[in-house]
Amino acid sequence: MKFGTKVIHAGVEPDPTTGAVMTPIYQTSTYAQEAPGKHKGFEYARTQNPTRTVLENNLAALENGTAGICFGSGLAAMDAILKLLNPGDEIISTNDLYGGSYRLMVRVYERYGIKAHFIDLSDTRKLEKKINKNTKLIWMETPTNPMLNIIDIKAVCEVAQKHKIWTCVDNTFASPYLQTPLDLGADIVLHSATKYLGGHSDVVLGALIVKDEKLAEELYFLQNASGAVPGPQDCFLVLRGIKTLHLRVERACKNAKKIAKFLQSHPKTKNVYYPGFKEHPGHEIAKAQMRDYGGMVSFDLVRDTFEDAIRVLSGTKVFTLAESLGGVESLIGHPASMTHASIPKPERLKVGLTDSLIRLSVGVEDVDDLIADLEEALVNL
Repeated sequence: MKFGTKVIHAGVEPDPTTGAVMTPIYQTSTYAQEAPGKHKGFEYARTQNPTRTVLENNLAALENGTAGICFGSGLAAMDAILKLLNPGDEIISTNDLYGGSYRLMVRVYERYGIKAHFIDLSDTRKLEKKINKNTKLIWMETPTNPMLNIIDIKAVCEVAQKHKIWTCVDNTFASPYLQTPLDLGADIVLHSATKYLGGHSDVVLGALIVKDEKLAEELYFLQNASGAVPGPQDCFLVLRGIKTLHLRVERACKNAKKIAKFLQSHPKTKNVYYPGFKEHPGHEIAKAQMRDYGGMVSFDLVRDTFEDAIRVLSGTKVFTLAESLGGVESLIGHPASMTHASIPKPERLKVGLTDSLIRLSVGVEDVDDLIADLEEALVNL
């Protein structure tokens, strides 16, 4: 089954009671049992919900996994992964990543004796040097947030497998339409389904997808034991959004390509970060492991000041100033003061995240209107 068919049909069957084509919202907290322990596969809604089960099966199919496990948010999904670790264990993570992921690793889990190291994972030699007997997890984002660096998933996974270390890829920026990390050797794929999977900026939800049955069992246990599950309404909204995932991402990619070229030629901008450019250091790897280059673009301003960034951010009318990404509408954001504010400035600057860096989540509007909107905002500098 090809991807455009999977998003609509994989794991989805007409409701057996009514024949409803759309998966119903099973808004219930508990289920009647014929006798103690004798039921129809559902006992209590924290443990199982039919709407959630359909979504989990659909996500597993999209990522070519065997099990999907859904949570109340992307960070709740990440929290479940980190709960697989024990005090004294260590994580090696990319040094350019979402601020919330950094915060969870450093400010929450370090107090429990789980240490995170942040390095450039695009260089597997640095990875090999950093691995020690305590390393239990390698954490990847690719493309990274917000610098859009590319990590060779297959190469990192080969190193990890040699040392018997788990690998997780946060696939939020790419979506399964552009990239399927399990096929490249990853153990776990994470999504903030709030973003491209939901696609309409109306839901918060997280998901993990795995191939290994034992790992799936452990994650299902943590999902139930910790209880950070999404409600059926949220699952329904993500299921609905997924049905147009391929159409939305395809359009966002086309728009982003034109916007990146516009920004690259503009006299008020510099350092346009977009893996579709041939001169991007990760272009060839992106070309090999992705189906297109995504809908995200970041760029610096010629005058590298916070004040200039604010002028641009306040000057758009079609691009909405907001956190998040992956919706049908185009968003503009300032990572240093918004999504990555929890990362200390010296650490941000090490990866090039300056005070003037602006991140775009390119939506599906008419690209001419988007370019005109940016031009109007930049002309004020």
